[in-house]
Amino acid sequence: MTPVFPQAPTALDRARSKAFWHLLPLCFLCYVLSYVDRTNISIAKLTMKADLPWFTNAVFGDGSGWFFPGYVVLAIPGALIVEKWSARKLITMSMFAWGVVAAAIAFIATPFQFYSLRFLLGVAEAGFFPGMLVYLTHWFPSRDRARATAALIVATPFSQIVSPKISGAMLKLDFLGLKGWQWMFIYWGVPAVILGCLILFFLPDRPRDARWLTVEERDALEAELDRDRLIRSGKAKIGVLEALAHPKVLLLALAYFLGVSANYGLEFFLPSILKDWYKLPIDTITSLLMLPPAAALAGQLFAGWHSDLKKERRLHTVVPLVVGAVMLLLVSQTQGHLALTVTFFVIAAAGIKSYQPSFWALPPLLLSEAAAAGSIGLINAVGNLGGAFGSSMMGRVKSATGSFAGGLTVLALAMALSAVVVFSLGLGKRTDP
Repeated sequence: MTPVFPQAPTALDRARSKAFWHLLPLCFLCYVLSYVDRTNISIAKLTMKADLPWFTNAVFGDGSGWFFPGYVVLAIPGALIVEKWSARKLITMSMFAWGVVAAAIAFIATPFQFYSLRFLLGVAEAGFFPGMLVYLTHWFPSRDRARATAALIVATPFSQIVSPKISGAMLKLDFLGLKGWQWMFIYWGVPAVILGCLILFFLPDRPRDARWLTVEERDALEAELDRDRLIRSGKAKIGVLEALAHPKVLLLALAYFLGVSANYGLEFFLPSILKDWYKLPIDTITSLLMLPPAAALAGQLFAGWHSDLKKERRLHTVVPLVVGAVMLLLVSQTQGHLALTVTFFVIAAAGIKSYQPSFWALPPLLLSEAAAAGSIGLINAVGNLGGAFGSSMMGRVKSATGSFAGGLTVLALAMALSAVVVFSLGLGKRTDP
């Protein structure tokens, strides 16, 4: 992921390389915990029903979806706070809050408590991801941004690779009066609180605050970032409120809404699909769950690298979306054929994740600084409502029809429409700066 320099590295080259190694591993680890804490409910569901008779597919789908309205509450303010105030302070507060709420889910006793805590978890996490995206613009020039974004968002498939086995093992615990699923929520919530506190000491807000850069390196990186800002300021001299109403920003939000619908609809229900279709034991399910995110991780890294290499964003966004749509449509017809089901899910997951590095490089092409920060917050906020739609729709379609096939078809159509919207915008073609 670190840029490769064929000749003796300049001060700017050294600064770019140091930024990758000093910042991205910590950002990556924070995002791993964020993603596990919002999605580990899909693993816990495999045993929760035995202790909570009210925990039906519909309740699970609706409760999973309640995360996303909460997420909308602070997504735009969070991005603006990072732009105007401090990334490390916002991230610390966010991680402390979501760690406490995530652990508290261990003690739910009613659907209302489940819905309420999922909503509060969304509120607590709301500023983190859009804030991180804005934070990357403070450190990485446009030529490095898709790779930097990819290095961050591969945390989502990585978390899906490492967490199922750990969470599955936690489900087998039973001591101190708590069941395994309860220990699982506590186990993943506490590290977020601890790591959030460490952010205050190890995540500088901007290059001028980094002690591990020399003065020469700091000046060279700041100058490169200033050049990027000048290019963007010439593209759209509009305020934050105008940016939020920009037609292309709204269409990007729609495209992300559709993509996120497929992403979370699949992630929340994939364990249940495998259990429902093939009656597999938990250990087998958690093993199979590691395959789709492994493909997604490879796809994201390649897409981010290749997008920067070719200086092209549009097709690097559209093609993965189309691939994911086709695979989801095919997988809906594979019940009874485990090898085909898993294969198509693996390729679908790669498509669902691989469009994101180039997609998040699109807003800065359109707007500048605070306007771009606000638009990123809006796109992320509106887009993540798709998580509520995708998860709730899957649960309700399953309850109404007794089958997951209809829900998977809807997710496929959502991805296809997302590809159409992005392609029609015309942003991110190779001729764009």
